[in-house]
Amino acid sequence: MTPGLLNRIGMIETSLFLPRTEKVRAWVFGLMALLLAAAGWGLSTPAHAASIANPVANFAGLDKITGRLTRFDVYIDETVQFGALQITPRACYTRPPTETQRTSVFVEVDQVSLRGTITRIFTGWMFADSPALNAIDHAVYDIWLVNCKQSSDIAPPSERETEQVPGMNES
Repeated sequence: MTPGLLNRIGMIETSLFLPRTEKVRAWVFGLMALLLAAAGWGLSTPAHAASIANPVANFAGLDKITGRLTRFDVYIDETVQFGALQITPRACYTRPPTETQRTSVFVEVDQVSLRGTITRIFTGWMFADSPALNAIDHAVYDIWLVNCKQSSDIAPPSERETEQVPGMNES
């Protein structure tokens, strides 16, 4: 770094007549003093509370053809179908009420073709406060995270009755 740059940054003052090693040493000591002062004055980064894992992700989906907006709950590791898309959330996190809210979900989205083939079109994090950050790029459907919840009006998959197909499993 040049003395002019150090002076513009305002960290330390150096003289043009100091040898290069002295300038570097002065810069390092100045930086260390600044870091120690920041730690002593409580300017270090604040500690964040642990994220809260939620069993239910609440999504909104838009069918661009009909204009129909649908909100739906999905349990973690459950797959639901919205139009030609299959949505499977893997993790859904919120922060405690005392923290700045940041709701996020790790989700996998597959597209089912008319022939029945399934193609993964999205895997990643979605954020409720920034729905366009990792949006699903689909011609007909938009899906975004609304919230993560501890419970839902819909029974968990483990408590639902399985449908019996007539003629199957009958003795």
